[in-house]
Amino acid sequence: MLKSTCRRITVCLVLGFFSVTGFTQDFPPKKTISMVVGFAAGGAADTAARIIAKKLGENIGASVVIENKGGAGGNIAHQFVATGPTDGSTILFGSVGPLTISPHLFKLPYDPVKDLSPITMGVNFPNLLVVHAGMGIKTFADYVAFAKKNPGKLDYASTGPGSASHLAGELLDDMAKIDTLHVPYKGGAPALQDLLGGRVAAYFSTYSTSQAYIENGKLIPLASTGTQRLRSLPNIPTVAESGYPGFSATNWYAYVASSKVPPAILDRWNLEIVKVLKSPDVVEQLNSHGLTPLPGTRSELAAYMAKETATWGRVIRERNIKGE
Repeated sequence: MLKSTCRRITVCLVLGFFSVTGFTQDFPPKKTISMVVGFAAGGAADTAARIIAKKLGENIGASVVIENKGGAGGNIAHQFVATGPTDGSTILFGSVGPLTISPHLFKLPYDPVKDLSPITMGVNFPNLLVVHAGMGIKTFADYVAFAKKNPGKLDYASTGPGSASHLAGELLDDMAKIDTLHVPYKGGAPALQDLLGGRVAAYFSTYSTSQAYIENGKLIPLASTGTQRLRSLPNIPTVAESGYPGFSATNWYAYVASSKVPPAILDRWNLEIVKVLKSPDVVEQLNSHGLTPLPGTRSELAAYMAKETATWGRVIRERNIKGE
C-alpha cells in the first residue's frame, strides 16, 4: 500500500514538473511580441511603453516591438487587440479613454469589458495645462480670465474625443463656467506640433510631452490636473488649489489583452510586467518623465476600470458630451 502511494506521488510530481516546464517553454508565446499603443510616437503613452518594452524584452528573452496605431482617440488600437491574436503574443498598453470613457460616447465595435482582459495597471499621471508663449498668458488665472472675455474662441488640444485631456477641458469649462473650443488630435505628438506652431492656443499635455519646450520657454505651464503638484514643477499649482477644489482629471495607461487569451498566459504577463514596473531603473526613468508606475493584480485593475467607467459616465451625462 505504501509503495503504491509513493508511486502515485512520484508520478504526480513528475507530471507536475513537465507541466511547469511545458508552460515555461510556451512563454513568451512568440519570439516577437507586439506591444500596441493607441497613440502616435512621441507622446506619453509611447514614451512609457518604450521604457517598459525594453526591460521586458530583456527579461523574457524576446523582442518586444512597439506598434503605434493612432486614431479615434485610441479606439482603433483597442479594437485591433480586442479582435486580434489570441495566443498572448499581442498585448495592449490601453488608456483611460477607450477603456472607460469611449463606451459612453460611441457605439464601439468591441466591448472593453467583454473583449479585453486586464493584466496590470501601468502608469498614472496628471495632465498639465500649457499655453503657447505667444499668447501672453502667464498664469492659470490669466487663462480663465481670457476665456471669460473671449467665449468660444480660446481653443485647446487633446489626444482625441473622449480622451482624458479632452475631459479635463470639459471639466474645467464646467467648474470655471467658461466656454473653450476643443480641438482633437490623433495623439500627443501632433497636438504638440500644432501648439508649438501657434495653430492652437493651449493643450492639456503630459509633462513628458511638453517638458523640453517648457524648459526652453516656448510653452508656459499653468496648472496640473492631479490632486498634487508635479514633483518636477513644484511651483506650478494644481487646478484644485487655484480656486476649483475637487478638480481631478488624471490619466493612466494599463496593460490588457484579448479576453480569448488563456488565463495562464495573462497571469504570466502580469508577473513579468509587474516585475518590470518594480525595477528601480525603470521606476527612475518613468519618474523622470512625470510618470508614476502602479503595478498591481489583474483583479485590482478590473475594479479600478469599473470605478473609472462609472465616474466618467456620470460626467459625460451631466455635461451632455457627445462623441465627435
